[in-house]
Amino acid sequence: MPSTHARFSPSAANRRLHCPPSLMLEEQFRDEESAYAAEGTAGHAMAEHLIKKYLKQRTRRPVSDYYSDELLEAVDEYVSFVQGEIEEARRVCKDPVFTVEQRVDASEYVEGCFGTADMVIVTDSYIHIIDLKLGRGVQVFADHNEQLMIYGLGVLSKAELLYDPKVVRLTIFQPRLCHCSTWEITPEELKKWGEEVLRPTGAMALMGAGEFAAGSWCRFCKARNQCRARAEEFLKLAQMEFRQPALLDDEEIAEVLRRSDELAKWAADVYAFAQDEAIVHGKQWHGFKLVEGRSVRKYSSEEEVAAAAQASGYTDIYKKSLIGIGDMERLMGKEKFNRILGPYVYKPQGKLTLVPRSDKRQEVNKDTASAEFQEV
Repeated sequence: MPSTHARFSPSAANRRLHCPPSLMLEEQFRDEESAYAAEGTAGHAMAEHLIKKYLKQRTRRPVSDYYSDELLEAVDEYVSFVQGEIEEARRVCKDPVFTVEQRVDASEYVEGCFGTADMVIVTDSYIHIIDLKLGRGVQVFADHNEQLMIYGLGVLSKAELLYDPKVVRLTIFQPRLCHCSTWEITPEELKKWGEEVLRPTGAMALMGAGEFAAGSWCRFCKARNQCRARAEEFLKLAQMEFRQPALLDDEEIAEVLRRSDELAKWAADVYAFAQDEAIVHGKQWHGFKLVEGRSVRKYSSEEEVAAAAQASGYTDIYKKSLIGIGDMERLMGKEKFNRILGPYVYKPQGKLTLVPRSDKRQEVNKDTASAEFQEV
């Protein structure tokens, strides 16, 4: 897998296109790989190996301390999906092209813009780019996904030398969220986006031009904890939240509801940054101090505690409980679990909660909701 990183990385395209000067701002911060990112890298390496093995390409099984039954099961789901797409391509095209962990270059649109596409399928009628995301956080959708659109531009420039594809298909596969999103765009529409949106905004980002703008794209920005634009955005909202709700009109309340999760996350990010600075670097914050947090009592040695309790005549000191559903499913495997325990497993109705219209869950009927609240 390629290890070098582009200055204008497709994976950060959503942030760059909404907040162009964030590129130069982030360059002031060092790269730090989290355990989650390292696990994701390990998962992608295993997926690459299994797909190459399926395609009878030379490969070597990767080794990592991050491999667990749960991660490998998620990777297997993705690989099974890709295998199905490979066979479909073979069915509709005499000589399809398959590339795994393919370096994709879009520097025709933005200088130094390149990335790695997890799976690329090229046939005489379509291009299919598949992106594996192993996070457990939020669902990501393929519809107008800037990262995959950039991959599409890069693949298209090469594919058109061989074929005349009519469609560019983009898929995001998230096995841990049981989520798969696919979206299609014509080559003409994709190129138009590249010329009218990516090229000019990418040039602004490389120069540090444009306006700072806060939004959902700040989630993985390295400057998010100290960014003034983000702070000003949320402080405006916080001023509304400190007023009595009865004094807010419907639009203001809806705005608070829409941004409340982001506000809470921003406050948590700032707190985590300040605490790390204090603990690691000895930073003094006016009005704050470091203290020991609350802790709970623990046994120094469970074996010695058990022996002492039993020696004093106390024997009923152990408890035994059934392992959880997830552990049981991993123990048996999905097929056996469903066959043996399926009739004994149910999913209770979730507690009613207010969410944005963009949430994919089905809306609860108003009368049903009223009855639910009355029962609580």
